[in-house]
Amino acid sequence: MPSQLRVRLEHAARPFRQASRTAKVLVAVGLLITLVFTLAAFVGPEFHEYDGIQYRVEQEDGSYEQLPRLAPPSSEHLLGTTRDRYDVFARILDGGRLALAVVLFSTLIAMLIGVPLGLLSGYRGGKLDRALVTVMDALYVFPPLLLAIIVAFLLQAYLAQGVPSAAAAVGVVYIPQYFRVVRNHTLSVKQEPYVEAARSLGAKQHTIISRYVAFNVIQSVPVIFTLNAADAVLTLASLGFLGLGVQPPTPEWGYDISQAVIDITSGVWWTALWPGLAIVTLVTALTLVGEGLNDVINPLLRARGMSGAKLDDDAVSTAGGAARDGEGTLAPTADGDHGDDAPGGGP
Repeated sequence: MPSQLRVRLEHAARPFRQASRTAKVLVAVGLLITLVFTLAAFVGPEFHEYDGIQYRVEQEDGSYEQLPRLAPPSSEHLLGTTRDRYDVFARILDGGRLALAVVLFSTLIAMLIGVPLGLLSGYRGGKLDRALVTVMDALYVFPPLLLAIIVAFLLQAYLAQGVPSAAAAVGVVYIPQYFRVVRNHTLSVKQEPYVEAARSLGAKQHTIISRYVAFNVIQSVPVIFTLNAADAVLTLASLGFLGLGVQPPTPEWGYDISQAVIDITSGVWWTALWPGLAIVTLVTALTLVGEGLNDVINPLLRARGMSGAKLDDDAVSTAGGAARDGEGTLAPTADGDHGDDAPGGGP
C-alpha cells in the first residue's frame, strides 16, 4: 500500500517536475502571496488591537474615547483611519477574510454546478444538451458584472446581504465557463476507444461518466478555478463599490473604496490606496497561480517550456551574420523537428 501511494504521488508530481522554470516560479510566487493574505486575514485580527467596525475604545472608568477621524498613518494606526473613525489596517484584514470566503464559496458553487452539467450535457447530447447550451449561452451573453448585479437584486428578496448572497451572486457568473469547457472536452473524450469499450461491456452511464470521462475532462478545472477566483475578487469589489455586496459597515474592500472617493478630493489618500492595493495584490497572486498551472497542466507547454526553439552553438557564434544572409541553423526542438530556416529542413 505505501508503495502504491508513493507511485501515485510521483505520478501526480510528474507534471510539476517536467514544467518549465517560469511556470514553477509563477505558481510558487502566487501561492506564497495568497498564503500571506490568508494568514493575515485569519490570524492577523487576533494580534491587532482594533476591530474592523470599531470606532471607539473603552477606558478604565467605563467611558469611551472615539478613534480619530481621518488620521494619517502612524505608529498608533499603521494605515490611518477613515472618515467613520475605523482603523484602515483592521478593515483590510477583515476585508481579506470576507474576500477569501466569498471567492472560495462562489467558485465552488460555480464548479459544483457547471462541471456536472457539462459532463451530463456533453455525454448525453440530444434535447438535454440543446436545452442546457441555450440556457448557458443566454447567461453568457450578459457581462459578468451586470449578471452579478441582477442576481444580487433577485437574492435581496430571499437572503440578507452577507457572505451567502454575495457568493451566490458572484458564483452564478462563472457557471457557464465551467459548463462550456467541460462539455466541449466531454464531446471528444466520449468517442475515445476506452469509453467505447466500457460501453460495449455494459457499463452503466454514471459509471462511464464518473470513472472514464470525468477524470480525463477535469484537467483544466484547476486553471479555471484559480482564474475565476482572481476575477471573483474584482466582481465582489465591484458589487461592494455599488452597495450591492455585504451589509455595511462590514469591512469590504470595494465598499471602503466607494466611501473613500470623497476623501481623495480633500487630499486624504490612505483610505482608498490600501484597499485598492489589497485588491490588486490578491488578484495578481491568483492570476499568477492560474497562469502557472496552465503551463504545468498543458502537455504542449510543459514539453516546450517557455523558451521555444534554441540556436545551436555554431549558430550562436554567427548569429549576427546568419540573421543578415539567412544561412543560420536552428537546433532541433523538443519534438525533434527543425526550424524552417534549417538547411534541408523544408522547401
